[in-house]
Amino acid sequence: MSHVIVVGAGQAGASCVARLRAKGFDGQITLIGEEPFPPYQRPPLSKAYLLGEMARDRLYLRPESFYAEQDIALRLGAPVTAIDPATQTLTVGDEVLHYDDLVLTTGSTPRRLPASIGGDLDGVMVVRGLHDVDAMVPRFAGNARVLIVGGGYIGLEAAAVAAKLGLSVTLVEMADRILQRVAAPETSAYFRDVHSGHGVDIREGVGLDHLTGAEGRVTGAVLSDGSTLEVDFVLVGVGITPNTQLAEAAGVRLDNGIATDALGRTSDPHIWAAGDCASFPMNGQQMRLESVGNAIDQAECVADNILGENRPYQAKPWFWSDQYDVKLQIAGLNTGYDRIVTRQGEDGSVSFWYYAGNTLLAIDAMNDPRAYMVGKRLIESGKSPDPDAIGDPETNLKGLLKA
Repeated sequence: MSHVIVVGAGQAGASCVARLRAKGFDGQITLIGEEPFPPYQRPPLSKAYLLGEMARDRLYLRPESFYAEQDIALRLGAPVTAIDPATQTLTVGDEVLHYDDLVLTTGSTPRRLPASIGGDLDGVMVVRGLHDVDAMVPRFAGNARVLIVGGGYIGLEAAAVAAKLGLSVTLVEMADRILQRVAAPETSAYFRDVHSGHGVDIREGVGLDHLTGAEGRVTGAVLSDGSTLEVDFVLVGVGITPNTQLAEAAGVRLDNGIATDALGRTSDPHIWAAGDCASFPMNGQQMRLESVGNAIDQAECVADNILGENRPYQAKPWFWSDQYDVKLQIAGLNTGYDRIVTRQGEDGSVSFWYYAGNTLLAIDAMNDPRAYMVGKRLIESGKSPDPDAIGDPETNLKGLLKA
C-alpha cells in the first residue's frame, strides 16, 4: 500500500492530506507536526485570539476527529529529525517510517533579534504559534508599555491589538516608511493615519540599536536616533525565514526556500513541497508566497500531482490584514509598478490600483470588498482597464469585467 507522509501540520499540510482523501487516495497517509495541537489557523492568532475573541478550539482547521474518520494518522508533538532519500525513510523520535511520497510543508520561523542587542531577554517575543501567543496574553494588560519592532503587517496588526487593549504602543520601522517592502506609499500613509488616530507612536526611519534589561528581563530600548524608551515587553515582527533545514540536510535543492518545479516536486522525485517553505517557478524566477491562500492552493495542487494529474501550479496571489475596523484585501503582486491609481469608495473606503504602464498588477482595497473582488477577477483574467476609468468614481466597476 502506498504511503504518503506530510511533514508540517499547518495550513498547507492539512490541505494536502484532506485533498488526497477527497480525490480518492486509498493508501496510507501520515501527517506529522512539531506542535502538540492539530492543524490550526495562524492569522487570528495576532488578532481575534490575542484579543480573547476566539476560543482555541475555533482556531482548529478541522475537528481532531476528522483525521481519524479519514484514516489519516496524526502525529503531533513529533519533530522529524532526519530524512534519508536513498531509502525513502524519515526518523521521528526513535521510529523510522518509510514513504512512497513525502511532502514538506514545514512552514517558516519568525526572525528574532540577536542576543548581542538583547534579543534573548525575557519579554522579547515573536508572534508565530499558539505557544507564543499564549505566553504573551498576560502581558497585554493594564497600561503596559510595548515596543513593536517592524512596520510590516504582523507588526501593525499587533500594534492594533495592543492599542485596542489600552496599552502604550511605540512602533519603530528602520525603513523610510511602514510597509515599504510590500505596499505603495499611499497604503503606508493610510495605515499611518489609522494607527496615529488610535494613539500609536509610529517612528519611521528609526531602528533599534539595542535593548536594555534588569535581572534578565527587558526594561528599555535605545533607538538608532539616540532616543530611549522604557518598555515592559517587546514584540518583534521583522519577517520570517522558510524552514528548509530538513530539506537541505537531505540534499534537496534550495532556491528562495525549498525549490520545486511547476508541479510542486523538488529535486528529489519522491519529495514535494508546498506553503511558506516552498518556492515555485513564476515570472522567470523561484517565487515564494507567504499567505494562507497560497498554502492551500499549492498544497492541493501537490496532492493532485501525487495522484498523477500533472497540473502546473498557477498562483493567484491574495492576502488580507485586519487592523482596528479596517479590512485590507490585496490581490495580485505589485512588483514593478510605476503608477498608483486611487479610487475613492463609499463611506470612507478606498482602493489603490497598481499599474506598470497600462497593465494592472495588483490592488489594495481598504473596506471595499467590491473593488477587491472586481480587481482580483480582472487580474486573474489578464484584463487591464483604462487607469482613468478606475480612478473615476462614476465608473461601474462590474461593467469592466465585461469589457
